Amino acid sequence: MARNGSKATSTSQPADDAEITLGVLSAIEADARLSQRTLSNELGVALGLANAYLKRCVRKGFVKIQQVPRRRYTYYLTAQGFAEKARLTGEYLSSSLQFFRRARAQLNEIMAECASREWRRVALAGASDIAEIATVTAHDHDVELIGVIDPHFANDRFCGLPVVRSLGDLGEVDAVIITLTSDGGKLGAVLASELGTDRVLTPQLVEVAQIRRARKAGLARTEAAGDAGTGR
Repeated sequence: MARNGSKATSTSQPADDAEITLGVLSAIEADARLSQRTLSNELGVALGLANAYLKRCVRKGFVKIQQVPRRRYTYYLTAQGFAEKARLTGEYLSSSLQFFRRARAQLNEIMAECASREWRRVALAGASDIAEIATVTAHDHDVELIGVIDPHFANDRFCGLPVVRSLGDLGEVDAVIITLTSDGGKLGAVLASELGTDRVLTPQLVEVAQIRRARKAGLARTEAAGDAGTGR
């Protein structure tokens, strides 16, 4: 059941462990001479984390290193590394398909609710994978997606929809579907105060993602406080 977008609080979290490992193996397969800084940029993680995952792949026998002149290195996948990449790719595709099916089912429920209440002009809050699925799902319902509210999205359009900074930029809006998990629920809370909590709807998978992020953020703060207390 859809709920209002003001409940959960959280911050962003790093990519999943298996996803980073798959990224390392894929990047090395594509370019044996890539630098660790390039690897860090491609994965979207800190240089130290990219280095740690690369070393882990070496320890597990997925990757071998060969030194070349001028203190440069080349990396290549072992037979075990190719097998692990194939396994992780299969898991990733399977989980992605499951995610798509869950998201579409929950968005179908929300849009059917909007149509039954005669909320025709519907906006999305957050340019994301979930928002992209929502644009596909909307075709099956008597609703019109009029735009995406996302103050941090750099482009002015997303999946053919205009992207605006605030609710007022879209004119008349009947309901908003929260499709963003990375802002700690702040955008949902703002929209609920402007439009009303009953008209700000959140798919369950978004709520779950926000709660998980909140827990991880709380754990990170606790660990940081512990390190500060021990002088590490």
